Amino acid sequence: MPISKELLEILACPKCKGDLEYIESGPHGEGLFCPKCKLFYPIKEDIPIMLIEEAIKLETAPSNSSL
Repeated sequence: MPISKELLEILACPKCKGDLEYIESGPHGEGLFCPKCKLFYPIKEDIPIMLIEEAIKLETAPSNSSL
């Protein structure tokens, strides 16, 4: 289930406080991506896991962003 635009507008990367992009599906599944930190925060059971230690470091941006 996609994240609402209202929620996406108030969520920020816990590391840099920057904007996040919603990724509907990619190699790591559904989640939120910080283009500045290149961290991917997975969404599990419709809940974003916004812990830095749970984030997945990516070298490049996921290719099928829904934005």
